[in-house]
Amino acid sequence: MQPYFTPYIGYFHLINAVDEFVIYDNIQYTKKGFINRNRILSNGTEQVISLPLKKASDYLNVVERELSESWKKDKNKILNIIKSSYSKSPYFEESYDLISKCLNNPEINLFRFIYDSIILINEYLGIKTKIIISSTIDIDHTLKSQDKVLAICKERNATQYINSIGGVKLYNKETFKQNKIKLNFIKSNPIQYKQFNIEFIPWLSIIDVLMFNSKEQINKYLNEYTLV
Repeated sequence: MQPYFTPYIGYFHLINAVDEFVIYDNIQYTKKGFINRNRILSNGTEQVISLPLKKASDYLNVVERELSESWKKDKNKILNIIKSSYSKSPYFEESYDLISKCLNNPEINLFRFIYDSIILINEYLGIKTKIIISSTIDIDHTLKSQDKVLAICKERNATQYINSIGGVKLYNKETFKQNKIKLNFIKSNPIQYKQFNIEFIPWLSIIDVLMFNSKEQINKYLNEYTLV
């Protein structure tokens, strides 16, 4: 999977479901996705928070991008938004402390910054899955899409590969079967919890889940998925 900034709980469903989770560092950065941004709850509606990046070529990989010079100032703005949005949530103190640790990371490399935050969140939730950085795997890294995934699976001696449900149109079960690898897709079950007294807004950043739920409850949520 690509690295994502404080991703939604479905990302952690996938991490929790596997023995090894491969996170791409040598993959092209895209503005359209959620690599450096996500959505939180603010004043009863969703608000986007973003990691500002230094200006650079759109063709660079994630590991070649850096946070902008204004990050110190912007970091405090994001923390203040999170604080004002969630200060009255039931699990604010412990969750805010965790997110503060993530954002106060002195790392300015975009990939390392996101990677470190995912590791911190995994540790907090007790997720023990082995995380492997894609560039450390001995394959031909010029391969693309399904061919690259198959090469990674073979190098890691995988017998099963699980991808997010969005990959249904990208990967072919028969091709994986021919390579002696079972292909499954993970579909997150609907999860709902009380967000103050508003109509529930689903699939926000894991920040939202942390603010309104205990670790024990989130651990139950982590198994709320179906393999197809």
